[in-house]
This record gives sequence, C-alpha cells and structure tokens, in this order.
Amino acid sequence: MDLNSDLGEGFGAWKMGDDDAMLDIVTSANVACGFHAGDPSVMRRVCERAAERGVVIGAHVAYRDLAGFGRRAMDVAPADLADDVLYQIGALDAFARAAGTSVRYVKPHGALYNTAAVDPEQAAAVVEGIRRFRPGLALLCPPGSEMAKQAEKAGFPAYAEAFADRAYTSEGLLVSRKLPGAVLHDADEVAERAVAMATTGKVVAADGTELALRPHSLCVHGDTPGAVELARRIRAGLDASGVHIGSFIEAA
Repeated sequence: MDLNSDLGEGFGAWKMGDDDAMLDIVTSANVACGFHAGDPSVMRRVCERAAERGVVIGAHVAYRDLAGFGRRAMDVAPADLADDVLYQIGALDAFARAAGTSVRYVKPHGALYNTAAVDPEQAAAVVEGIRRFRPGLALLCPPGSEMAKQAEKAGFPAYAEAFADRAYTSEGLLVSRKLPGAVLHDADEVAERAVAMATTGKVVAADGTELALRPHSLCVHGDTPGAVELARRIRAGLDASGVHIGSFIEAA
C-alpha cells in the first residue's frame, strides 16, 4: 500500500505543513506546481528532499487559483486546462530532474480533482495535458471516476486513491469541506479507517453505508492539523496489520 501526501504547499513567506517530517513517512509526494501553491524554491527543495529519501514525486496540478488555494470551482476551457496541466508537470519535472529523478505520476488538486472526478470534459482535458507531456504517465485519482475512465480510454494507467482523513458520501465522493465532519481529526479513527481500506478495500461513508474503494494509495493531507501525527499513526497501523508499504508506481 502506498502512502501519499500533498506537499510543497508553501509560497514565499507563507508556510504550509511540515514537508520534511512527512517525507520521512510517505512513499509518494504530490508536489504543488505553482498554480495553487508552491513557488520555485519550494518546488526545488521538496524535490531534492524527496529524492534523497527515495520518495516518488508526483505533479499536484490545479486550477490557477493561488488566492483560493485551488479549492474554488472555476470554469476553464478544456484546451486551456490541458495547457495548464502540461505547463505544471513540465515545471515540476525540471526541478525533479535537477534533483536526479523525474515526475512519475500526476494527481489533480482540490476543485480540479473534484470537478474532473465527475465532469468528462474536464477529466479528458487533464488526461490530454498528461499525454502532451508524456503518454502513459500514471494518473492518481478516485476509483471509478471520470478521470479513471478517460485515462483508460487513452491507454494510461490510472491508480485508485482513497483518503484516510476525509469523509465520503454514499456515492463515493468526498464530503464538501463546507460541511461539518468533512475532515477527520481523530487519530484512532483515521488509522482504523486506513487499515480497513488497505486490508478490505472498504470504508464506511458518512451515512453509514459501506463503500468498496480498493485503493492503491492512501492520502493524508499535508495541511490537515496534526497531519504528521496522523501519518505516523496510519503507517504504524498498517505495519502492525502486516500491510507492505511501498509506492504504487514501484509496485506497478
């Protein structure tokens, strides 16, 4: 089972999360590419430190929305979105290659992630941006989503992701952050959910129904309060349950 986290989300004088601590725990790093967070120095630093630790680097692409941290819905034309995705992957890959590695996968962020999960046009634009960079580059996305369908149509590998620290609707979507209980903070609950998802492929939705997610990777948001401790508890729980932990890319 892969553990991933959204990292490199500082910008200039603004700091977000503890990237160094998370890089000691996770096996994949979704690194912000400058559109929702992450300036060149942040991108360089996170890529260097991920490479030093053998953590796989992914491009965390987003709508161009620094002020809203990429969490505001935006109406972006598919052709423009494909170019934006290509631009962001290329920028991060330059820093990854300077650190002796490369971008190995793509994971959309925030509003783009949620929109492309259900919107065929936005999902196809994300996949087109990836194709223009390198056909076949892996996509990390929700299971059964439009992104997964568009990736399959284009012949790209799509890997299923689940969130240990987020609540789900009965349809398998993430509960909106505008609603109470959308983000889970109890370390015991989060670790228990992570182990269940890794060992059974299932999770209990907010309304009590059981969802079959069968994830290849589990995400802990780097900006969640107490994220480092949550990640440590998740990894310890997986280790105690005999779950092998390693990048979904390396296992492919």
